[in-house]
Amino acid sequence: MPVPSAASAEPNSRRPAPSSLWRDADFRRLWVGQTASQLGEHASLVVLPLLAVLTLHASAGELGVLRAVGQAPILLLSLLAGAWVDRWRTRTTMVLTDVGRALALGAVAAAGLFGGLGMPALLALAFAVGALSVFFDVAYQASLVRLVERDHLVRGNSALEGSRSAAQIGGPALGGALVSLLSAPIAAASSALFFALSFLSIRRIRRAETMPERPDRPPRIWRRIQEGLRFVAGDPVLRVVCLASAAFQFSFAAMMTVYLLFLPRELHLSGTVVGLALAAAGPGALLGSLLAARLPSRFGHGTVLVCAATLGDGVFLCVPALHGASAVTVPALLAVGFVFGFGGQLVNVTVMAVRQAVTPDGLQGRAAATITFAGMGLTPLGSLAGGFLAGWWGLRTGLLVAAAGMLLSPVVMALSPLARLGRELPAPHDTPPTAGRANSPDLTRET
Repeated sequence: MPVPSAASAEPNSRRPAPSSLWRDADFRRLWVGQTASQLGEHASLVVLPLLAVLTLHASAGELGVLRAVGQAPILLLSLLAGAWVDRWRTRTTMVLTDVGRALALGAVAAAGLFGGLGMPALLALAFAVGALSVFFDVAYQASLVRLVERDHLVRGNSALEGSRSAAQIGGPALGGALVSLLSAPIAAASSALFFALSFLSIRRIRRAETMPERPDRPPRIWRRIQEGLRFVAGDPVLRVVCLASAAFQFSFAAMMTVYLLFLPRELHLSGTVVGLALAAAGPGALLGSLLAARLPSRFGHGTVLVCAATLGDGVFLCVPALHGASAVTVPALLAVGFVFGFGGQLVNVTVMAVRQAVTPDGLQGRAAATITFAGMGLTPLGSLAGGFLAGWWGLRTGLLVAAAGMLLSPVVMALSPLARLGRELPAPHDTPPTAGRANSPDLTRET
């Protein structure tokens, strides 16, 4: 959809100047809502697998299926979410998905309290939460572009990714502790409360979003999806982002499936300690968010991407070597999580800023969704592969193989134009010519 420029916008819809970013009430509401939503999401990502392992005694294969079902909406719905978000209000999308996720996790709590919680119900609810999260994630990324100036996307992304880092600290620790110390229904209910808080904050955003024009013959949804696919596939930078993301997400999903089995069964750690080990990525990611606003402008975006990905992904190769008492393994796991969070967050913020910078306003949602589809769409297959590795080769060997696969991502980036990006963000790229462009005013980019 067209986004009005600062010169033509009404006063109540003008984007805040960089110096007033944190004084802008709508940006703060988005930040608070996104933080709460990420807390709920990260808590549920720990609660549901631990509930399956510790309460329902799920096997390696069943855990792989559970994670794959929760991640399947990324593959099935990302492109649809992108086309939807580019056409409708991002605020509406975010509040509706918050309500839906709160209700879904409330259903987990109710089923647990009444003794009706089993793998079939858990699979269905994990799919519902995953589907709604796809729409929320695409919407909040597109919403940021409508709130801040292009030259300060790194700063805006740094703020939002910093809140996600805080969620990585609190979410897994809270979810693991509640599953271990109290009960699975309470753990699920805690995640539902975070989504309710996100709903209350985001619904208070007052800045009006320009509704898309209604052409006489609006393009079909699949036509709009194809326009997003064509743009990303035709752009050399975004094409590499897709490939690197696919390599990382597949291997990371496999590694996490084995990791969630390796910690309690091979290292004999409690649910609380597992949550803390996962939460250790949060402080590292917080540091990465702070430095992400400075390092690319000093060393170059490409250099930061390759170095940070190599550091963050390679550190997991140390985990299969851990043995012995928790006094040794737990500090090592905390260090691994910190380094992974630091490197991963540098990559996340930098890639997101590059993607937003090269993409015209009317394609922001579809570009984000296409990259999500191409990258994270492979996570269900990765989760299944992780379950297979754990069952066939054992937890230690399977973890080593999956961790080694994560290094494919920095290799792809190092051999591509992405590695040669300098200190300045690239300029927006033109949309590819399409037969229906004249009838698609949402493709008009701000000049």
